[in-house]
Amino acid sequence: MSSPLLLILVILYLGLLFFIAYWAEKRKSNFWVNNPYIYALSLAVYCSAWTYYGSIGVAANQGLEYLAIYIGPVIIIPAWIYINSKNHPNFPGK
Repeated sequence: MSSPLLLILVILYLGLLFFIAYWAEKRKSNFWVNNPYIYALSLAVYCSAWTYYGSIGVAANQGLEYLAIYIGPVIIIPAWIYINSKNHPNFPGK
């Protein structure tokens, strides 16, 4: 695949992603904005593809310091359950 074609495909893909995000925010549809499956999917994409490719370069240059990339999501996942339960309107503590 030639470099200009690859660049065009990347720009089109990013444009599509931004269009979907803009469309979902503009509609404020509960299906896209407040859907736990969409949230879990976006978290899975972050923790798998983006983090994997980002950690390869960091691991090659800095050794075990790349583990800091993984520590954030590992800490926030259980903490997010607690944060969400405190902010939920039906939480018994409120």
